Formats: sequence, structure tokens, C-alpha cells
Amino acid sequence: MTQQNTLIPPDETAKQLGVTIGTLATWRNTGRNNLPFVKIGRKVMYRQSDIESWIAKHTFNHTNQAVAQ
Repeated sequence: MTQQNTLIPPDETAKQLGVTIGTLATWRNTGRNNLPFVKIGRKVMYRQSDIESWIAKHTFNHTNQAVAQ
């Protein structure tokens, strides 16, 4: 598995994004923020490439850009 396709557990994902594990769970349950995840049985994992893509989509130069989305 390449580093981009590495599966990351929720605790590490939360650290990367600066949110709590509970926030990630809420996002999964409500579809809010549209962060893709992988289910393996009961286990939830996140692809590193999806995390990086999500961060890129949520990176702005000024507040008007964020409002326009």
C-alpha cells in the first residue's frame, strides 16, 4: 500500500485535522463536511489521500472564498 493510500485510524485523523474523534463520528453520521471513510467490519479508517484532498478543498485565501462555497 502506498503512503497516499495508507489507512489512518480515527484518532490519528482527528489529530491531523485538529478535531475530536467525536466530531469525526458526527461528520460520518450526518454526512456533514463530506470526509470519505472506509468501513472494514466495525472498524472505521480514513485514507491519507482523502484527508489531504479534504484539507485542500477547505483551504482558502480569504473568508469570502469560504462563504462562496
